[in-house]
Amino acid sequence: MDVRKLTDSISVSPQVAVDDIQSIAEAGFKTVICNRPNGESDDQPDLALIESECQKFGLTYVSQPVISGNISDQDVDAFDQFLAKAETPIFAFCRTGTRCTMLWGMAEGSRASTQQIIDTAAAAGYDLNGIKGRIEARKQ
Repeated sequence: MDVRKLTDSISVSPQVAVDDIQSIAEAGFKTVICNRPNGESDDQPDLALIESECQKFGLTYVSQPVISGNISDQDVDAFDQFLAKAETPIFAFCRTGTRCTMLWGMAEGSRASTQQIIDTAAAAGYDLNGIKGRIEARKQ
């Protein structure tokens, strides 16, 4: 598992396996957000199994499937609402972690400077320079 901390409240990761859920719970995460549609790729585990495993370990599971390369403002608003209500720390995953990081970055746009968001993502290994304009747009 490749967990990358963005803030004290949220970490992101590439796709996890069902067997990773116990480690996620043991690491102290309280909420798991999946930003990947079920069946997006042939090598992806069935998300219903991941959800069931989350429930087994007392984790709140949120499914917010977002199409890669097609993040809408509604997707960002929904993610922001999950962040505001979810018990932290949050573990968010998608195929590579990029979608989750982009959603977080755009949601944070109204609360933090664009450069701070870009630097935080870069420290976790994600380049958000390509969505700088969308982060800026969230400030208005």
